[in-house]
Amino acid sequence: MTLLQAIIIAIIQGATEQFPISSLGHAAIVPAILRWPVDLHGEMFLPLLVMLHLGTCVALLVFFWRDWVALFTGATGRYGVTYQMDSIRILALLIVATIPAVLIGGLFEHAIRSLFGTARYAAIFLALNGVMLLVVDRMRDRLLHESDRPLASLGFGEALVIGLFQCLAFFPGLSRSGACIAGGLLRGLSHENSARFAFLMAQPVILAATVLEALKLRHAPPLPGQMRVAVIAAIVAAIVALVCTGILMRYFRDHEDWALRPFGWYCIGAGCAAFLYLS
Repeated sequence: MTLLQAIIIAIIQGATEQFPISSLGHAAIVPAILRWPVDLHGEMFLPLLVMLHLGTCVALLVFFWRDWVALFTGATGRYGVTYQMDSIRILALLIVATIPAVLIGGLFEHAIRSLFGTARYAAIFLALNGVMLLVVDRMRDRLLHESDRPLASLGFGEALVIGLFQCLAFFPGLSRSGACIAGGLLRGLSHENSARFAFLMAQPVILAATVLEALKLRHAPPLPGQMRVAVIAAIVAAIVALVCTGILMRYFRDHEDWALRPFGWYCIGAGCAAFLYLS
């Protein structure tokens, strides 16, 4: 992969990992459309994949560092008993919500991506991702009277359901953030709180995936040129992800009534167009 190709992939990763439009789906579809001779599952792509995930994770940590500091500081009891109990509960909810991804991902992720990892399947799932976003937004408007619950009011069973939604992202084309936000919306959270919970929950999952991928590099050490390209791409991905996270959180705050619909229509249009082009 050339440096230009790596930078393009990094920009796509940084934007689509945050927006509910599937980074994995775009990473499969875009090279296929552009006819790049890139094997996304090959050993040569692994260093880039590791560094892109690391860049995205760093961007999320930088953006949400105040949230983590508030949670861990609050859990010590510094701000009173009520804040302490809420902080401990939110941390526990995040742990519970990550359990499905750890278990299901460890058992089935490789099989799922082997079966459905082609660009055409990614295009189909991208369109389905759009349908999911539109349906959830409409269901939430019709079925839920409460749409701004605080995160600490979630039950552990509800956190587990949101974690199960996250597992949909093992199918290339279904968005991790989109699925988690959808799960949160159906439990009465606002778009902003759903996104916040989704991004906080994503950080340990992305970090764990990065570590597992990095361990594979022991069997195929990258060449110096590969690492240089991967590091540049990681920096680009981190910057794009940081900017896009800020844009998305503000967008959700200002467009509560119909926030997912533009992303839903985009996914349906892009997925159908990509499938027809690749057929």
